[in-house]
Amino acid sequence: MTFAAKSPSDLLPPEKIITMSGLEFMQGILDDKIAGAPIAETLGFDLLEVAEGRVTFTGTPAFGALNPSGAVHGGWYGALLDSALGCAVMTMVPKGSVYTTLEYKVNIARAIRPGTVVDCVATVDHAGRSTGVAHGEIRGREDGKLYATGSTTCIIMKIA
Repeated sequence: MTFAAKSPSDLLPPEKIITMSGLEFMQGILDDKIAGAPIAETLGFDLLEVAEGRVTFTGTPAFGALNPSGAVHGGWYGALLDSALGCAVMTMVPKGSVYTTLEYKVNIARAIRPGTVVDCVATVDHAGRSTGVAHGEIRGREDGKLYATGSTTCIIMKIA
């Protein structure tokens, strides 16, 4: 399990991030050598697998992810997909560069019940000098059902 930063001092400074490839950075989070994003702990998801052009997150929505009608809020799906999609793109980013989400889209296929363990797999379709494109899906760990799909376009920026 990756550890989330507890304060800004736990986060890796930009001058260190640019010395690594995106894949090295993501592998560092997976190996608990670099703090993961605090939002992952807040929302109940975690990085599970990292490979070039592909990542898997796992998550379990809890009570705090519910909307007033008792269903898992669409923002939870969006945050999980945005995290996985962006991290997949990050695995393709060269040293001296970073990414940020330019836009993303979520299609919810069915409701996730609170406490359901899901996996979110994201795969890069394109990673160039200035943009990255990825797609992903959220599926139930036990039932294999498709709960949502998503896609993103990220901007890749040289910072060194």
